[in-house]
Amino acid sequence: MNKVYLLLGSNLGNSASNIQKATAMLAEKVGVIDAYSSLYESAAWGKHNQPNFLNQLIVCKTSLQPQQILGQIFHIENHFKRKRTEKWGARTMDIDILFYADWLVNDAELTIPHPLLHHRKFALLPLNEIAPHFIHPVLGKSMSELCLLCTDELEVLKINF
Repeated sequence: MNKVYLLLGSNLGNSASNIQKATAMLAEKVGVIDAYSSLYESAAWGKHNQPNFLNQLIVCKTSLQPQQILGQIFHIENHFKRKRTEKWGARTMDIDILFYADWLVNDAELTIPHPLLHHRKFALLPLNEIAPHFIHPVLGKSMSELCLLCTDELEVLKINF
């Protein structure tokens, strides 16, 4: 079994409910949920004229290969009627594979580790909450180190329910 680190995000509809439902689907389709971060709220990254996002990081133990996980992610995003019409646009559900164990994947459909991860505070903060000592397999730095080096100035707030 390998650990896959998935970042879920939503800024349309009931985002908290969308994330909760998508997490349940991932547990059914991808693997056992090993860890959950808190929910985090942030302004949209890359395209600012849209509602704020809620994000949560989950870690699954899985026997699936990365491409199989990607197929399940597309299925789940489609369940939420995800539209891929605009880069960095608003969406009901977005699921990114940030890491798959310490594997490196680079093909036409998938790049692991996620290539922009170290530039995005909304991804680094939940990663740091769950796995501060996990070492980025390309950059050779821990999540806590990457948080300190990140120059992303968007405010990211931990949500307490």
